[in-house]
Amino acid sequence: MKPSALPEVRGELSAVVVEALRGEPADQSYPLDTARHADPYGDDLQLALHVCYELHYHGFDSVDPRWEWNPELLRLRSAMEQNFLAALRRDVPGDEALTDILDDLLVEPVDGTGVSHFLRDEGEWWQVREYFVHRSIYHHKEADPHAWVIPRLHGHAKAALVAVEFDEFGGGRGDRMHSRLYVDLLAGAGLETGYLHYLDDVPASMIAVVNMMSMFGLHRALRGALVGHFAAAEITTAPSAQRMVNALQRLEADPACVEFFDEHVEADAVHEQLMRRDVIGTLLRDEPELTESVVFGVQATTLLEERFADELLGSWREGRTSLRHS
Repeated sequence: MKPSALPEVRGELSAVVVEALRGEPADQSYPLDTARHADPYGDDLQLALHVCYELHYHGFDSVDPRWEWNPELLRLRSAMEQNFLAALRRDVPGDEALTDILDDLLVEPVDGTGVSHFLRDEGEWWQVREYFVHRSIYHHKEADPHAWVIPRLHGHAKAALVAVEFDEFGGGRGDRMHSRLYVDLLAGAGLETGYLHYLDDVPASMIAVVNMMSMFGLHRALRGALVGHFAAAEITTAPSAQRMVNALQRLEADPACVEFFDEHVEADAVHEQLMRRDVIGTLLRDEPELTESVVFGVQATTLLEERFADELLGSWREGRTSLRHS
């Protein structure tokens, strides 16, 4: 897959990072104080952080791959991460039993108000396409951030998580990888399929969701949070995907669009049990000190997904686009 071009900047931090990547890797000073005090959920910090993380994935067109481990850029990334992480820790509810949290995720509210509920019941085709654009920032690299945690686990928890990842990557078939199915979905919806093609169009609330995954995955100290995030995602995806299937069938969407969500209805119903029992259960039996981290991962996921949903639905209910560029 061809790397994307560097994105448009959104402020001082993203401008510094993008401008640096246009040149050769070199030691230079960066605005660490700005990184420490910037809005942790704002466009500038989230985009700058996403660009830094992307160096660990596909990178960017014409950007020297040696930037991935440039010490001074990593120092700036660390300052942004600390700011973001502190905000997440401050804003999640905190002390709550893991079992209660996971049980709550399994409860389907009678009158749900999330994005998939809206799209199922009253969403229009233009809103569905906007939702596809937002989610492309993750689904182009679906399950990649979670792969970082594999070498940080051991025993049955590791084996069970790999079993989930195996399905995410198509069970060994390239054409069935979930990231590939999303490319097919974009094509079926008449959208551009290029990797991160829509990065300039999505707001910080969506980028933050993806950055959270990368941050959790790239830090061994946050491995419990990554497992908690992954479990929350797998538990909630199947019912959400079913609502999207219903929405797309109502709108008579292309079969490739329906196929992506159909796949998740079936696969994630199984993954929920694997994550809950085999991954989390085994991990916390062997390392009970990670319980708080797992809880944090679940709560941070809920927090950021709710922030994203509120922004999306707020725009749509006012009859305006949720994208930065319409």
